[in-house]
Amino acid sequence: MKGDRDGRRRLWRWRNNALRRRDDLIEAWIVLAVWAVVVVGGTVAGLVSAHAADDVFSRQRAERHSTRAVLITTVPAAVSGVEGAHNRVAAEIRWTADDGSARTDKTLVETGQKAGTKIAVWLDARSELTTEPPSRTEAAYGTALLGTAAALTVTGMATGAGALARRRLDRRRIDQWGTEWKRMEPQWRHRTG
Repeated sequence: MKGDRDGRRRLWRWRNNALRRRDDLIEAWIVLAVWAVVVVGGTVAGLVSAHAADDVFSRQRAERHSTRAVLITTVPAAVSGVEGAHNRVAAEIRWTADDGSARTDKTLVETGQKAGTKIAVWLDARSELTTEPPSRTEAAYGTALLGTAAALTVTGMATGAGALARRRLDRRRIDQWGTEWKRMEPQWRHRTG
C-alpha cells in the first residue's frame, strides 16, 4: 500500500489536477527525456565507441609486424641531455623492408648498446617504423575505457542540458510567483483582523 502511494507521489506531475502547472508538465517531460537519453543514448554511444576502438586496435595488430633491425651507431651507456626517456635515446638503425630494399631511420633504443646490435622494431604496411600495436589485453582495456568515456560524456551532456532547462523553468516559476504576489499583496495588506 505504501509503495503505491509513493508511486503516485512521484508521478504527480503527470496527473491532471488543479495544482499542476504547465511548467510542471514540461519539467516532467524534460526529466523523462534526460533519462531516455542517458539510458539509450549513453548505451549506444558506449557500444559504438567501443566497437570502433576495437576495430582500430584489431587493424593495428593485423597491419603491423615485427622485424629485426641493426643498430648503426654505438649508444653510450651514460647519455647527457633530455633526448630520450627512461634510459632510451634516439639512434640510427637499418632494416630490410618487405620489398627487399634497405632502409634507415631513427628510433628509441636502450642506452649502452654497440653498433651492429640487432633490435626488434615494428613496421606498418608500408614498411615504415611505427609503434608496437596493443596486445589483446591492452586493446580490451582501451576499448572498455573509450566506451565508458563516450557513455559518460553523453550522460553528462544530457544531465547538464536537463539541469539547465529545469533551472530556466524554476526562474520562470519564481518570476510568475513574483508577478502574482505583486497583484495579490495589495488586497491582503488592507485586511485587519
